[in-house]
Amino acid sequence: MRNLFNILAIAFVAVLCLSSCSETNDEVEEFPDWKNRNEAFFASKYNTARQAVAYGSDVWKVIKCYARDPEKEGTSTDYIVVKVLREGTGSGYPLFTDSVRVHYRGQLLSSATHMDSKDSELGMVFDKSWSTDEYNEQISIPSKFAVSGVVDGFSTALQHMHIGDRWLVYVPYQLGYGTSVNGSIPAYSTLVFDIALVAYYRAGTLVPNWQGNVNLLWEE
Repeated sequence: MRNLFNILAIAFVAVLCLSSCSETNDEVEEFPDWKNRNEAFFASKYNTARQAVAYGSDVWKVIKCYARDPEKEGTSTDYIVVKVLREGTGSGYPLFTDSVRVHYRGQLLSSATHMDSKDSELGMVFDKSWSTDEYNEQISIPSKFAVSGVVDGFSTALQHMHIGDRWLVYVPYQLGYGTSVNGSIPAYSTLVFDIALVAYYRAGTLVPNWQGNVNLLWEE
């Protein structure tokens, strides 16, 4: 009788364990159908921008990646899509060998537990230079880095920006982190960057320490 009791007790514990494991594993998938969603999202932005440009819009831009063969038209994912948020008054552009100071924020598309309250298409912020939740260049210190030190899509945008420009840049995963996971960024992620170019410096020029909200131009 005691053996039967022990067997029943063990069986009961096993059922509880299985139930517990089932509940633990029944978690919401953060990035469902991620590859297809990201490809469809970028294709939609690309088509919207192409159509707007064809009708003479100066708000949208479609820019081919600097690293792609300039002699070939390429596919849609050889391009970044830009929505101009503000036009600057600076002249010239950063080169691939230059360094820059920029305000920026990088986001993914919306996911199971991340959604931007101001733009339901966007989600998790994976990186930013802003010191506040909202963009405020008066109190934030722009980051400095080499144009060549960022993903191809970001680098391409920088090489077409004037000082003072602020762009929303859509980068297909082929010009971002591709098919590999990068930290908190899953594979096949379209990257959406809010970028404001503050200053740029030619190769060999010392990038000065930031002295507050002053109008720095590029230096030879």
